[in-house]
Amino acid sequence: MADSSTRSIVINADPELVVDSICDFARYPEWTGALREAEVIEEYEDGYASQVRFVLDAGPLRDEYTLVYEYAEDLSRIEWRLAAPSTVQKVQTGSYDIADNGDGSCTVTYTLEVELSIAMIGMFRRKAEKVIMDTALKELKRRVEARAAGAAEGEA
Repeated sequence: MADSSTRSIVINADPELVVDSICDFARYPEWTGALREAEVIEEYEDGYASQVRFVLDAGPLRDEYTLVYEYAEDLSRIEWRLAAPSTVQKVQTGSYDIADNGDGSCTVTYTLEVELSIAMIGMFRRKAEKVIMDTALKELKRRVEARAAGAAEGEA
């Protein structure tokens, strides 16, 4: 059975820039540590990705999988689910909830539920989930804030 975990982080940028960074899947290997490839394989009519293939290489953990994405109309929520079981994962569902703080920042809440195909002691699985989620949020924050700083320099 899969367990769900949730973490949040404040990012000093407008929600639109956060959404743009999350949805720029082709660039994930540039700023995420464990992803080696990310390829949009299907899009909705509006141009947002509906299916994305990922290749993960996190040392001893390697996997290739496809996620199916759905978006809230106002883009305040981006959800995904595993299209089919992979070598390592039976289930993966997740979401980013992006809330505008009204001060030029936003709070991003990341929820992730994973059920692995391989046996792992609960204590180690929870520790791995925490590290994965904390790393993902910190990498997203670093990426978005660097882009926001670059955009601000371009305006000056």
